[in-house]
Amino acid sequence: MGKKLTSRAENYSKWYNELVVEADLAENSAVRGCMVIKPYGYAIWEKMQAELDRMFKETGHQNAYFPLFVPKSLFEAEEKNAEGFAKECAVVTHYRLQNDPDNPGKLRVDPKAKLEEELVVRPTSEAIIWSTFKGWIQSYRDLPLLINQWANVVRWEMRTRLFLRTAEFLWQEGHTAHETKKQAITEAELMNNVYATFVENFMAIPVIQGLKTESERFAGADKTYCIEALMQDGKALQAGTSHFLGQNFAKAFDVKYTSKEGKQDYVWATSWGVSTRLMGALIMTHSDDKGLVLPPNLAPNQVVIVPIYKSEDQLETITEVVNDIIKDLRARNISVKYDNRDTYRPGAKFAQHELQGVPLRIAIGSRDLENRTVELARRDTLTKEVIELDTLGDKVENLMTEIQGTLFKKALDYRNSHITEVETFEEFKTVLEEKGGFISAHWDGSAETEDKIKEITKATIRCMPLENSSGSGKCVFTGRPSERRVLFAKAY
Repeated sequence: MGKKLTSRAENYSKWYNELVVEADLAENSAVRGCMVIKPYGYAIWEKMQAELDRMFKETGHQNAYFPLFVPKSLFEAEEKNAEGFAKECAVVTHYRLQNDPDNPGKLRVDPKAKLEEELVVRPTSEAIIWSTFKGWIQSYRDLPLLINQWANVVRWEMRTRLFLRTAEFLWQEGHTAHETKKQAITEAELMNNVYATFVENFMAIPVIQGLKTESERFAGADKTYCIEALMQDGKALQAGTSHFLGQNFAKAFDVKYTSKEGKQDYVWATSWGVSTRLMGALIMTHSDDKGLVLPPNLAPNQVVIVPIYKSEDQLETITEVVNDIIKDLRARNISVKYDNRDTYRPGAKFAQHELQGVPLRIAIGSRDLENRTVELARRDTLTKEVIELDTLGDKVENLMTEIQGTLFKKALDYRNSHITEVETFEEFKTVLEEKGGFISAHWDGSAETEDKIKEITKATIRCMPLENSSGSGKCVFTGRPSERRVLFAKAY
């Protein structure tokens, strides 16, 4: 650690890649397009996972686990889903290696070990899960079935970037079955709300809830709800999706239930997921040219204490006081690390914790002990203050709430100032190039217009906001009648 980061203004993409590596979050692996999530990065993901898991269980969902491999025939059963993911699928064709007689010390695929049926490495689990649900659902008494799994999936991406787009990534995927269409839509909306609540309250990232257009929907869904966030470079990032699947998968896998009246019908379905892409959203929303900036609700260490000393005796005296501070803070559910490493100078420790986004740093030396004071340094504002030791616990507790709120407000102000209403296509192009962010514009509802705008500008319709802020107007591109505004942006 210690390398100076490229500035965001100079090269945002390079800044991001350097920050992920320098802050010890992740690195590229020996497998092309895959990443190693390092302990500090994984600690942040674990906090996300724990909070989401709690929220899922509070809304009645249970965790299960399903196989990584999907028989090709099952994968093909829901046609739209299969077509949508076909180009990204990794496929297992053989089950054994053998010594290569032509190359001593090397291995080759055993030609006699060809699988009778090829196995798709899951890009998503609808197929394997719905083939399983068929055996779990017979009657209305088995419904609703509310299942979530924490898993890895593989999508053979050609252009990869740590956390944002990798060939293998971690995620959760919820899969539910219901008696009625209304119940399934309510579930899809509920889970989109859960995601929005988590991202706003926990990650301090404001989001816009909306619906995807038909061309941007999840393959096999009747409706895709989403939460869209705006990064500091003016590009949008899809932070989570929740899909109303209709009866498409139920029909593909013949999943029926017997109603109270004794009639048989297909169940109604949803699926929903967020992934380690949220790590990318977190980094790009709050961080600065000095490194990560973490909201307290997600920081592995909310507070770090650095002793300033010249002798072992001084360190011992400081440590006695620090132990009391740690005890008090932990009693307040504040995670704290005492960085008493003797292999680094205080300045190097300060730089590391600043780079890794620790929300609050406490420095304490011999003079502080005499004065009964400590120095507090905030990561979000980069400000310092000296406070009385006796008031430290209450002060830190209040600052955790304050920093969380400050980060959200800063991101919200940026997002709100980067939603621009336009009436003409010239205006659209100018705003996109010179300002960026979300462009609120009328659209005639046709896929042809959507494709043409994307072709010309590389901007896509991020969502049709659930809170429709406008009435009818004229399409920004064709001039044809439009029922509503939608949000366009360039996106990750």
